[in-house]
Amino acid sequence: MKAGLFGGTFNPLHMAHIRIAEHVKQCLALDTIFFFPSATPPHKPGVNLAPALDRYDMVVKSLAHKKGLKPSDIEINRKGPSFTIDTVHAFKRHYGESHQFYLLMGSDAFFDTPTWKRQKDIFATVAIVVMPRQGTGSDPDIRSFLDEHIAKGYTWHQEERQFVHDRLQPVRICPVPRIDISSTLIRNRVKQHFPIKGLVPPPVEKIINERNLYL
Repeated sequence: MKAGLFGGTFNPLHMAHIRIAEHVKQCLALDTIFFFPSATPPHKPGVNLAPALDRYDMVVKSLAHKKGLKPSDIEINRKGPSFTIDTVHAFKRHYGESHQFYLLMGSDAFFDTPTWKRQKDIFATVAIVVMPRQGTGSDPDIRSFLDEHIAKGYTWHQEERQFVHDRLQPVRICPVPRIDISSTLIRNRVKQHFPIKGLVPPPVEKIINERNLYL
């Protein structure tokens, strides 16, 4: 089974997250995509972060009727900072050889990986899918980054739109639609008492209102 790993704070989950996941699922012919909210994100201190269980509840209820999109509490249940390499190993231990995993990340996250724990181990352990917004970034930028920060020797395969390496996992490129919705936008609108209908799934709006989040 081919499965995408889509992590983030989801603070809160919004419609762009879901539309992008559906696009990537089709682009890569994935069987499923796991959404895993981070409990303690090491790179986002000081953010107005809703409680982890509230954010996980948003994901669970929003994906309840989304075929092939599944919530995972793999980071919520782990103590300490949510490091990606630990999460990847946890998925592999849990599902074993029955799943072929693809770690999904936007361009900003991809270019930020030099600050991540055991960055090179991530590229050796799991296939990476970079999701640049359509009309931004370029494959040469990604190639030069890989050469400088990961390892030399990547080659580009146009048909699969991926960089391959004889010792590391492939890095695939899947441009995604540009959707001008962000979690920061949602939080700011909630704080200013502006409507968020249509920007988030209905269960997210309900949870935010009932639990007085982001005020």
